[in-house]
Amino acid sequence: MRPKLDSALDFNGPSYERRWYAVFTVPQNEKSVIKHLKLRDVEAFLPTYETIRVWKNRQRVKTVLPLFPCYLFVHIDTQERAKVLQSPGVLRMIGNDRQGQSLEEAEIELLRSGFSGRNFEPFHDLVIGERVRIKAGVLQGLEGTLVRRNSNLRFVLSLDLISQHAAVEVDAETLESIAECGARMPRSSANESRRRATHL
Repeated sequence: MRPKLDSALDFNGPSYERRWYAVFTVPQNEKSVIKHLKLRDVEAFLPTYETIRVWKNRQRVKTVLPLFPCYLFVHIDTQERAKVLQSPGVLRMIGNDRQGQSLEEAEIELLRSGFSGRNFEPFHDLVIGERVRIKAGVLQGLEGTLVRRNSNLRFVLSLDLISQHAAVEVDAETLESIAECGARMPRSSANESRRRATHL
């Protein structure tokens, strides 16, 4: 399902609190948009990945491509929204109805830094697997899906706001099952959770 787009977003929260937002661009113009945003002193981030392409002459060429085609991210407050929308190549900022919807800081940090020195790649398969979370480090608590491809385990990060997924190879010991964590929940906490659910 394609995310709702709106050029006149209403951002919530303090006016000068910077948050990460997704931007939808003209196809194949992501790198150009990044340059224009930087000229306007807007902090922007374009996740990329490396791939090998084989040309007709069988020459193998390493190419850097956007991880999420037509999407990039900006770190802004409400006062900087106009700078983004007026930048050449920007089509819309991503929102839900007319509310500006930000992304989790940890999600962007994971895309920027990689996972244990490994970089993300696009993931286009159906995301079916065990729900897990990172159990240590600065990204502790960030959730994703653990899937198996061939003999490797991959942590799939899903950005529901833009309906995109990215995956990185992981070692099982860096993650913990969310189901197991729930099973270990103290009885008092479980009762409290049930009470809250009853009142919703």
